[in-house]
Amino acid sequence: MAIQMAVQMDPMDGINIHGDSSFALMLAGQSRGYDIWHYDVMSLTLDANDRLTALAHPVHDIQRVEGAHYRFGAPQRIDLGSDIDVVLMRQDPPFHVGYITATHLLERIEHETLVVNNPASVRNAPEKVMVLDYRKFMPPTLITRSLDEVRAFQKEHGAIVVKPLHGNGGKAIFRIEADGSNVGALFEVFNSTWPEPHMVQPFLPDVAKGDKRIVLIDGEVTGAINRRPGEGEFRSNLAVGGSAEATLLTPEEQEICAAMGPRLKELGLIFVGIDVIGGKWLTEINVTSPTGIVAIDRFNGTDTAAKILDAIERRLAGRS
Repeated sequence: MAIQMAVQMDPMDGINIHGDSSFALMLAGQSRGYDIWHYDVMSLTLDANDRLTALAHPVHDIQRVEGAHYRFGAPQRIDLGSDIDVVLMRQDPPFHVGYITATHLLERIEHETLVVNNPASVRNAPEKVMVLDYRKFMPPTLITRSLDEVRAFQKEHGAIVVKPLHGNGGKAIFRIEADGSNVGALFEVFNSTWPEPHMVQPFLPDVAKGDKRIVLIDGEVTGAINRRPGEGEFRSNLAVGGSAEATLLTPEEQEICAAMGPRLKELGLIFVGIDVIGGKWLTEINVTSPTGIVAIDRFNGTDTAAKILDAIERRLAGRS
């Protein structure tokens, strides 16, 4: 019987079919004969019998053809516990109360259905928080809403970068020069926009050489790309105009991956992307909706989506 795979993700119409990791996973599942379902997180319903359901579309004819990259069947209300073998939790952050609530709901079906990544672990490991467990590999990092603390940090380190703690895709990351002339105004904006503290780090000039995305599957390194900032930018994320190039891991990066790999596997974080600057500075551990596998495969001639499905199938076999 075909594996039933439901993908909780954003609408499919606007995705980049040549770079989207969720789309690559759906293509790989289709090639293996999986039945693929798509649903929006907003359709999740926990009914009076404690069954978690979603209004989902069966997805057919998945292909890398612009404007005709998928076909939806008629929507159906499916039981994510009894009807589905694996749920891919792939909607993009922001990591807010709605996102957190979805992890609580999906956690209720774990005894029946494999959820990737593990929802409790995702909830407890947001990108810029879990990484703090590996401070010895990180640049000096401050988490605060206090302008006085930021001024003191900048006085010590010079130019800094300020990031929303639960941001994604390189959005709203600001560089502030060593003179700190606009740090007060910027922190007013940050504190009025986000209720949580913010992340502050020294600006790393090595970012001009690139920001490496390394993908781990079940705790094992499977590939990497180096992302260089676009012209006039210091952010290297592909979503904000960065470009990708082939790369190899440095000894320091191998050490970072070896240090965290076993824990990622233990936590059920099957598909993880970490970011490293300058070959040694760990900046993020991406567990919510990691990206980059299409670019990695383009440069390395690999099939990372297939490796992720292999890991999922091993997990499913171990549950039966």
